[in-house]
Amino acid sequence: MEGEPTLRLRIFDLNCWAIRYLSKRRQERVRLIGDKLRQEGFDLVLLQEVWSEQDYSDLKVKLAGCYPFSHYFRSGVIGSGLCVFSRFPILDTLLYQYSLNGYPYMLQHGDWFCGKSVGLPGSRTGVGVAVTAPLLSWSLQLHAEYCRDKDAYLPHRLVQAWELAQFIRHTSKAADVVLLGGDLNMHPEDVGIRLLRGWTGLRDAFAEATRFEGCKNGCTLVPDNCFTNKSEMLPFPLGIRIDYILYKAISSFTVKCEELKTTTGTAPGMAIPFSDHEAVMATLHIQRQGQPAGATLGTADLALADVVTEARTEVGVGLRAAQRQRYSWGRMAVLALLLLLLQAAAALGTLAGLGAEQPFPKLSFCLLAFLSLATLVVATGLHIFHTMEVKMLHGTEDQMWMALRALQERP
Repeated sequence: MEGEPTLRLRIFDLNCWAIRYLSKRRQERVRLIGDKLRQEGFDLVLLQEVWSEQDYSDLKVKLAGCYPFSHYFRSGVIGSGLCVFSRFPILDTLLYQYSLNGYPYMLQHGDWFCGKSVGLPGSRTGVGVAVTAPLLSWSLQLHAEYCRDKDAYLPHRLVQAWELAQFIRHTSKAADVVLLGGDLNMHPEDVGIRLLRGWTGLRDAFAEATRFEGCKNGCTLVPDNCFTNKSEMLPFPLGIRIDYILYKAISSFTVKCEELKTTTGTAPGMAIPFSDHEAVMATLHIQRQGQPAGATLGTADLALADVVTEARTEVGVGLRAAQRQRYSWGRMAVLALLLLLLQAAAALGTLAGLGAEQPFPKLSFCLLAFLSLATLVVATGLHIFHTMEVKMLHGTEDQMWMALRALQERP
């Protein structure tokens, strides 16, 4: 490989926690992020939770000189929050929204309204390397965990991890190098991250880095950050690593992680950090080799089969829970409909002159009718939602079963 052209690619990834009206000191932090990016001059910037398009526009104007190419991925009710800035031309983009993304009635979490997605900007570097960067990145973010002991969203996050893995495998065939950066909301040993890495062959920049500098164990959510929830971090005194840069070479190229860094608290010369997450910065060396490397899973088939089996079991647990919810809300809708029919019969009886000797309680009747109608609408809507959830979970379970059978039958 001596004498072959080499590309040194510097990547910046950050969950910006820029929620309009809710995130503390949002505008000030967005300005600091823009200053950091302009000073450092990275090649590729992957950002998550930029919920305000105005924040993106401000960053685009500030960074136009050093990052002439950018894209904002729009999705869901309030947007995906994903955007990318690049020194290289962005040739095309693609957005894939996950089929499951939490529950609409969990308003305090809000993931369902975001339309969590993976955004894919395809670009070509100066040495002829087609770079496919799943943000969401490509910039990317999966459903948050919220409570590790009672993780009600684990089946949804596993469905997202599986769909992301399938998305990467099917969209990266024409690429030379695949990069994935974002907030995966999973610990390195969790079944979802093992499934994603095993099924795609992606390598973890933290594990592969020749040099590392930053928070201990590469943690990106640390108790020392003034914006983190200290009570949620009590079980993890050193912090947790949930933000990743993953990569692999597909064709006749090799990729090595020369250096990985994380930020370690406050922004330079400031009293606040860039976000409640630490940023991840990787330096990759991309070089052409003599023969195509080929696309491999990068994990022993038996080990990968065990991971798929574990993930399929968890999805099955979520499927049974969704089926119970669908039945409960369906029964509630039927009872509300029956109550409305009884009220309609009583009203018709009154109009027909039956029971005219007793006064008709109009106010109570109207309140009960309104309550019954509201219950019918809500219960029907949730029954439909959980019916769709059952279909998505069942479909993913079937896909995992086919993948598992293929792995077991492989010579």
